[in-house]
Amino acid sequence: MATTVFIKPRHRVQVKPGAVVTLGEVAQMTGGDGGLIRRLKAIPLYRIQPSDKNIVIIDMMHIVRAVLDADPSLDVQMVGPSQTIVEVVYEKRRFSMASFLLVWLLLFVGSAMAIMNFHEDVSMQQAHRHLYQMMTGQSVDKPLLLQIPYSLGLGIGMILFFNHWFRKRINEEPSPLEVEMFNYQQAIDQYVILHENKESMRHLDDA
Repeated sequence: MATTVFIKPRHRVQVKPGAVVTLGEVAQMTGGDGGLIRRLKAIPLYRIQPSDKNIVIIDMMHIVRAVLDADPSLDVQMVGPSQTIVEVVYEKRRFSMASFLLVWLLLFVGSAMAIMNFHEDVSMQQAHRHLYQMMTGQSVDKPLLLQIPYSLGLGIGMILFFNHWFRKRINEEPSPLEVEMFNYQQAIDQYVILHENKESMRHLDDA
């Protein structure tokens, strides 16, 4: 009776340039005895080449072929994703403090200009004046009694909206920005899987 091995490919893994990608790195496995699983995890699937740049796709069929080449008697059951994205992580250049301050200054000035232009478009200062006059019966050019709490509330609202205080998360709920980044990453992964995995496409002139 054939031994059944269950294999679940991971969605994304990271490796270093020139590394040999093994089955144990790209998939989780169970079934059979421990010695068999350890032997299967050591099966080399692919060696990273300089021409691969930073993305390699390991297809489910590649995994099945490698396992059956090692032991044709196994009953291989695949679950989960059908492809694994192998990301080649190169050594990152460290940014200097001057570059960090320049980026921070650009983001700060850009955000401030966006907020000020928005308030100018909707005549927020005029609205504060009218609201202050309705509440107190007095007309003033700078209703600080409303403008100061409003400014503080704007900052607190942004902190609550993005669910972060510097690097500390306020609660476990993802922020709208994190959800959008997740959807963006999912779209990129689908694009990479379809365009980097040459085995998923067949042209008219293919043999």
